[in-house]
Amino acid sequence: MKKHSARVAPLSACNSPVLTLTKVEGEERPREPPGLAEAQAPGGAEASGRTSRRRCTCSRAQLHKTFWGVAVVLCVCASWAGSTQLAKLTFAKFDAPFTLTWFATNWNFLFFPLYYAGHVCKSTEKQSVKQRYRECCRFFGDNGLTLKVFFTKAAPFGVLWTLTNYLYLHAIKKINTTDVSVLFCCNKAFVFLLSWIVLRDRFMGVRIVAAILAIAGIVMMTYADGFHSHSVIGIALVVGSASMSALYKVLFKLLLGSAKFGEAALFLSILGVFNIIFITCIPVLLYFTKVEYWSSFDDIPWGNLCGFSVLLLTFNIVLNFGIAVTYPTLMSLGIVLSVPVNAVVDHYTSQIVFNGVRVIAIIIIGLGFLLLLLPEEWDVWLIKLLTHLKVRKKEETVEGGADLGSGPQNRSRRARPSFAR
Repeated sequence: MKKHSARVAPLSACNSPVLTLTKVEGEERPREPPGLAEAQAPGGAEASGRTSRRRCTCSRAQLHKTFWGVAVVLCVCASWAGSTQLAKLTFAKFDAPFTLTWFATNWNFLFFPLYYAGHVCKSTEKQSVKQRYRECCRFFGDNGLTLKVFFTKAAPFGVLWTLTNYLYLHAIKKINTTDVSVLFCCNKAFVFLLSWIVLRDRFMGVRIVAAILAIAGIVMMTYADGFHSHSVIGIALVVGSASMSALYKVLFKLLLGSAKFGEAALFLSILGVFNIIFITCIPVLLYFTKVEYWSSFDDIPWGNLCGFSVLLLTFNIVLNFGIAVTYPTLMSLGIVLSVPVNAVVDHYTSQIVFNGVRVIAIIIIGLGFLLLLLPEEWDVWLIKLLTHLKVRKKEETVEGGADLGSGPQNRSRRARPSFAR
């Protein structure tokens, strides 16, 4: 039998996994045909038993998936907000955003080893590292991972990954983490617009409204600080980071499609290798040109750097592989929930002013993000729900009228024997 596995796109929590349902058939036991009156009771009891067992199993599965969803949401929220706050603390001692980006991206190399460790622990058919690697390399084509494939299908995504993280970290130096985290949520609107233009995805009016809200939120966030050059540069950097993230996701879907868990882990590890081989020269160049300079390696806060890298690695692992245990929509909620967490931290640790314009901008962008989480068939589901509620209300009204109509008849029937006496 062929094994079905979910397929995911790295750093894209919006892609729905391919779920396979297994149907369990019960045993059929021969028996003598009973009479009609005897057959109805056991048959009804057996049918009701099967229905109750099916409902119980379904509810348990949904409860299990919801429980894991809450855990994943908390993990995504904590790792994303924690990495953002830790990056802010790191820049107070180590003002080198590109070096921090390079250092954290090197940890992507651990994706495939961690995946293989999970494969050895969970899979019944264990494969060697070489066999698993070759199987995952089929994702890149029949010839596997060749030098040409590396430079045409992996290197561009390595550049986009580095730009996304660098622009995000550089923006943290300019503006507060609340504004950075809420503005980065606009990347979902950019993904929709690019998918609509490049991939010819289905047009949805509600998502156009969400994109308009995101753009309006960006303008209002810029106005909140009075269009000062410092804040404008920071906002431009975050919007650039969100745009690079959206371009990464759309290009991945256009060029590579979707990937299984092992293929996604291998792809992200390849990005780490690309970063080590080809991007290492840039931090070295920035150090010697004193753009990002530190006097001694002892002055580097290694604890902050490693903590940031671990949190970012955790965030990417949960975001890419969390669909194995829960719904993709729940994972996306973790990103938007990191905004109030950052706002609370900023309120007590910085001089941020939550004026009316900033609060409205945060609400507008958050509303646009939530609108983008609606499924494509949300309008059909809404119409069915309203129709069901309308029919149910009519049935309750008819039943209530029937009860009122039967009330006097019952009273008159109960009164007749007294007259007979």
